[in-house]
Amino acid sequence: MVRLFRDERFSGLTLDSLKRDAIAGITVGIVAIPLGMAFAIASGVKPEYGLYTTIIAGILVALFGGSRFQVAGPTGAFIPILLAIVLQYGYENLLIAGLMAGVMLIVMGLFKLGGLIKFIPRSVTIGFTSGIAVIIFTGQIGNFLGLEGLEKKEYFHENMLELAHNISGINGYSILTAMIGLFVIITIPRIFPKVPVLLAALMVPTIVAIVFYPGQTATIGSAFGGIAQSLPGFRFPDITWEKIMMLWQPAFVIAMLGGIESLLSAVVSDGMTGKRHNSNRELVGQGIANVVTPMFGGIPATGAIARTATNIKSGAVSPFSGVFQGVFVLATLLILAPYASNIPLASMAPILMVVAYNMSEHRSFAHILKLKTSDSIVLAATFLLTVFVNLTVAVQIGLLLAAVSFIKRMSEVFEVETVMPSLLKQQAANGAEEHGASCPEIAFYTIDGPLFFGAADKFESMITRSINRRPQVLILKMKHASIMDATAANNLGALVTDFTNVGGRVLIAEVNDDVRAMLDASGLYDQIGAEHFFSHSSEAVDYALELINTRKCTRCGRKGEGGCQVFQPSNVLEDLSRADVSG
Repeated sequence: MVRLFRDERFSGLTLDSLKRDAIAGITVGIVAIPLGMAFAIASGVKPEYGLYTTIIAGILVALFGGSRFQVAGPTGAFIPILLAIVLQYGYENLLIAGLMAGVMLIVMGLFKLGGLIKFIPRSVTIGFTSGIAVIIFTGQIGNFLGLEGLEKKEYFHENMLELAHNISGINGYSILTAMIGLFVIITIPRIFPKVPVLLAALMVPTIVAIVFYPGQTATIGSAFGGIAQSLPGFRFPDITWEKIMMLWQPAFVIAMLGGIESLLSAVVSDGMTGKRHNSNRELVGQGIANVVTPMFGGIPATGAIARTATNIKSGAVSPFSGVFQGVFVLATLLILAPYASNIPLASMAPILMVVAYNMSEHRSFAHILKLKTSDSIVLAATFLLTVFVNLTVAVQIGLLLAAVSFIKRMSEVFEVETVMPSLLKQQAANGAEEHGASCPEIAFYTIDGPLFFGAADKFESMITRSINRRPQVLILKMKHASIMDATAANNLGALVTDFTNVGGRVLIAEVNDDVRAMLDASGLYDQIGAEHFFSHSSEAVDYALELINTRKCTRCGRKGEGGCQVFQPSNVLEDLSRADVSG
């Protein structure tokens, strides 16, 4: 505990700071209460489980996370995956999946993988976020219309068919209740901007329903039997190896989704305050919260962007604002839980619908779709799979498509270009026209781009054409070859072997340290020979001119010349220097 408060996030605190944190925490708590219950209900569990998560995760992430202002709790992004787990495996197994996800997040943080989250393409995140928004929005149509007895299904189309089959059971009182809530959400921020709009959108329709048409709409009490006026006791989930093997995939998706959203929220927080978060510590904090929360019946949690922004705007100074938020929600649960039974489910529908609309990022979705590039395909595939299959498959396929698209684009960027023709043209202007446009004994190529498996075939085919013309020397200028992987090294090794078997020599010029290390590790450095590596391409050409047997040259040999007549060393060095400046 002493070490905890040495954390620079807690430095410089005063009584005034704690007062401001308390005010911010209460403000966020007021927002978090309706959201916690609504997200839990939408996830297929009792509303109090969302409050338990808000309390425990909120406090633990504040104390052990890596962001000064992060507020954690249940979020809308988790709804589809949590609902799918509940429907397929049950609530008890959801707790195990959440705990496993927490362990994964801790491991990710300890191995400093926080920075890797940023490599997930925006087309994938926008795709599944928009898909989640559609699922949340459509999932509330039943409560908005007051349809009772709806059976929640695993797949989107099944839920739509269930709505269609029960459409005759529309409840006008529920629609009125939901419309009042929607009206409050739209108008209150304009008229009374300081009033907590979500709490007002929950309370106003509830009061109207109780006063004017009591018992005419489904409520938390009628659907879930009310909310317990206490925290549940500590209970470690019954974990078995079979359950671990069964749940590791959904647990991994929870961990990845939680990591993405929490770090995104931390980045938003940094942008609003000018502070810097520790991404790896944030993952560890989120992991601790998700390990502990299931032991008290809570569902998975992550950093909540809207609540974090509210925390900052409310004047938070330190992570204690997150602690005060948890304490406030706990006090509210202990004091007011019995009254929550009267809240109509229809009053929660517009809250979740507005949350879904806000998280849909419809403008970004439309923009990427209009690009009509591979990103558009990745976006559409991720979105459709999220909606019609599940989030687990959507993320896997989306990342796979994005990786394939990236490899394709990188392979297109890779270039193998011949340098000699341009030099010959320059020399031709100086009076070497009679020697033609190329030297048959020297093949000189520049390698531009990453030498990896996606470009290996292009590299091999280009160089093979030179070998087929049987030059005496092959020069590879690798100044702009940024990396080389094992596949490219293997292909180059095969080319070197084939070329030397027919009496040729391979010279390497201007190779960087990373590529040289791969050549050394693969044995190619020794195979080519240290004396055939040059720090400058002009040196390689000068050495190549010494190797050329002009009597065997198809051009100079038949003219009976004693030296190369195409490339005079002084001209070649001058032209290569000029080429190096431009390239």
